[in-house]
Amino acid sequence: MVEKIITLDNVSLIDFLGVENKNIKEVATAFPESKIISRGNQIRIKGAPPEIVKIQDILNALLEHYHQYGRLTQDNVQEYLQDRDEPKKSGANQSKGSVLVFGAKGTQISAKTKNQQLLVDAVNNNDVVFAIGPAGTGKTYISVALAVQALKNKSVKKIIITRPAVEAGENLGFLPGDLQEKIDPYLRPIYDALDDMIHPEKLQYYLENRVIEIAPLAYMRGRTLNRAFILLDEAQNTTPMQLKMFLTRMGPQSKMIVNGDRSQIDLPKNQESGLVDATRVLEGTPGIAFVELDARDVIRHKIVKDIISAYNRAQ
Repeated sequence: MVEKIITLDNVSLIDFLGVENKNIKEVATAFPESKIISRGNQIRIKGAPPEIVKIQDILNALLEHYHQYGRLTQDNVQEYLQDRDEPKKSGANQSKGSVLVFGAKGTQISAKTKNQQLLVDAVNNNDVVFAIGPAGTGKTYISVALAVQALKNKSVKKIIITRPAVEAGENLGFLPGDLQEKIDPYLRPIYDALDDMIHPEKLQYYLENRVIEIAPLAYMRGRTLNRAFILLDEAQNTTPMQLKMFLTRMGPQSKMIVNGDRSQIDLPKNQESGLVDATRVLEGTPGIAFVELDARDVIRHKIVKDIISAYNRAQ
């Protein structure tokens, strides 16, 4: 047996090693014939030379992931461990997280999980993509980033973002103001994403000149949307006819992303969701892809992942 020592420089030990060193324990469990010990900012590896090389490669990949995203979860560790014996997948791992856009404050905005990267790849390879998953998995955020990227690259001439104005289990009553002021509360998550990605003055220019258009779904009827990046959010609250109407607005040189969460349908109980209907009707259609996100993709507070998992178990 030989020993190898890896020193962790410029690393938050709790964020990299995990609470009670759980991340490193995951690695140790995957290599039972070797001994992996974490002490301070050093990781000591004892084992046969071929296995030490594999462990070192895994740890270097995990360090690269940490420096890119500023965090490392047990799910991340498991993903890299699953790929360790599949060299062809390592290239895919390296492409994960490529920068989509630089945000308004210079921050890099990129896919942060494997399924988010699958969404990015699906949009690059298809004209229509359905992104389906629970709250907090980044469906809207990544979709808006892809739309902004397409606009900045001049592959589209405008962005159109829409969603059905369905109340989330609450009766909000009469809302004051003009049409835009009435629908803005429903569209706040989209504005938040755009605020992160586009400088305020530039965003205001885009909105005033309808380069970026944010409107309720009803206003899509009768239109043909050419050379546009079109995003439908909260698609689980559309009816089958509404979603069919939306999908058939698509014109030449356009892309569409349809986002939804099957667990948050706010339609009347006797009304079928257009999202659920579309997954059945359109499955296998060339040029249309479906990407499923789950609790592992949650990038909000860590307890959100546990909340989603608890509700899934209770169903």
